Amino acid sequence: MTTPEIQTTVPTRYWHALPDGRIQCDLCPRECKLHEGQQGLCFVRARQNDQVVLTSYGRSSGFCVDPIEKKPLNHFLPGSPVLSFGTAGCNLACKFCQNWDMSKSREMDTLMDQASPEALARTAERLGCRSVAYTYNDPVIFLEYAVDTAIACRERGIKSVAVTAGYISPGAREDFFAHMDAANVDLKAFTEDFYRKTCGAHLDKVLETLRYIRHETDVWLELTTLLIPGHNDSDAELDCMTRWVVENLGPDVPMHFTAFHPDWKMTDVPRTPASTLTRAREIARRNGVRHAYTGNVRDEQGASTFCHGCGERLIGRDGYRITHWQLTADGHCPKCDTKLPGVFEAQPGEWGERRMPVRMAQLKCEV
Repeated sequence: MTTPEIQTTVPTRYWHALPDGRIQCDLCPRECKLHEGQQGLCFVRARQNDQVVLTSYGRSSGFCVDPIEKKPLNHFLPGSPVLSFGTAGCNLACKFCQNWDMSKSREMDTLMDQASPEALARTAERLGCRSVAYTYNDPVIFLEYAVDTAIACRERGIKSVAVTAGYISPGAREDFFAHMDAANVDLKAFTEDFYRKTCGAHLDKVLETLRYIRHETDVWLELTTLLIPGHNDSDAELDCMTRWVVENLGPDVPMHFTAFHPDWKMTDVPRTPASTLTRAREIARRNGVRHAYTGNVRDEQGASTFCHGCGERLIGRDGYRITHWQLTADGHCPKCDTKLPGVFEAQPGEWGERRMPVRMAQLKCEV
């Protein structure tokens, strides 16, 4: 059976015409202003025939089944497998990007595999995935593809997870997160100077998104900060960041502090020592963050989940593997009956640390 060709260039809604003849893309705060034939900074949204189109619909840089803890999400269906994929391009310009081969790519050849939203939903179901993650590069820039996939997944009882920097404008933000079930937002630092000079963005726009997700949606939210030695890891900045999280998002939003490795345009910066992650976790907990984690290092204490009521260890982890489970069927601590915030099932998944690349073309042939 021949698989129908996917329409890879599709119209978008978030733009308007300017008096000078240019068209402004309204997807994100960057507000790229385009002449005919020009692309936005993200590379995948362009002006064609006097409208802004998405040029990467249905095209991916790769598909893979991962543990949900790798996103990272520790309070959303622990132990379950998630079908992950991304496209090319990004609407930020982070000098430390850890996925620069995809997010910074301006070559459409990077997009080696294709899948319609319906095919992705069928594949996730067939592989036993409880969710699909829009990740590797920022799903904000392929909003139309992500939303259509989320709709197809929801029809099959499969959740959608956004791994994003949260750099999105209000109208598009409402549309995007209406279709997500969980999100891990990369809070890259807590100074405007870092965002402007290192990411080409603005901190306040990300904070607006965080407030929106937490207070205006039912999306389960977790945060990640990649700590870069000498750039965003001072006690003062971590203190300010974690206080803001508790005051504006509440104490139940988990925070992940992960280790940087030299990459892209910051190869002269050393790796993050494990002690920095532990220090960040301690600062967060001291300021009222109930669930703070260390990542990209082997640290069972820093990766495990504890009851904020009595201190009982509820979920033990070694890397991405669950080693201990002590939650009641309805997600409470068996010792003091405090409810653990998050989305849990009666038993954890058993996916473990496996990473399984998926070739969509091969799966189509096997159907």
